[in-house]
Amino acid sequence: MARLNELRDNPGSTKKRVRVGRGIGSGVGKTGGRGGKGQKGRAGVAINGFEGGQMPLHMRMPKRGFNVPNVKSYVTLRLDRIQDYINSGKLDHKGVIDAEALVKAGVIRRELDGVRLVLGHKAFEAKKVTFKVHHASKGVIAAIEELGGKVDMPKAEETKADA
Repeated sequence: MARLNELRDNPGSTKKRVRVGRGIGSGVGKTGGRGGKGQKGRAGVAINGFEGGQMPLHMRMPKRGFNVPNVKSYVTLRLDRIQDYINSGKLDHKGVIDAEALVKAGVIRRELDGVRLVLGHKAFEAKKVTFKVHHASKGVIAAIEELGGKVDMPKAEETKADA
C-alpha cells in the first residue's frame, strides 16, 4: 500500500509547458515559433476569412434559403398544464378560455401573436370547456370535442384583417 509521501504521477503523464521566447537555447526563442515579421507575428490577429484583398470564399458562395419577414410567434400550451390550473381553481373552465383568461390566471405571461394548444403528457378531463385560440392540433380538438367541449379558431381571413 502506497504512503502519502510516496504518491507520484505516472511516468509520462505530465508534460512541462513550453515557455516561448526564452532565449536561443530553448528552441523557441527570438520569434517564438511565429515565423517572421508582419501581422501574423503579432498578438490579436483576426484574419481567418481574409484572402489578401481577393473576395473571400464565404462571400463568393451563393446565398441560400429565405427568411420569412413576418413570421408569427405563438405561445405553445399543453392541455395537461391547463388541466392543472383548472384543478387548482386558478382557471374557470365554465367560461370561455381565451388568451386574456390564461394571462389573468397566470398560465401564460403574454399572448404574443396568439395561443397554440398541443396535447400534454396526461389526459385532459375537464368537461364542456370552450377554448378560443389561434391554433390547435387535431389531437387536441378531438380530445376536447370527445368531452363535449369546443375549440374556436379565427379563420385565416380574420387574422389577415387584424394584421
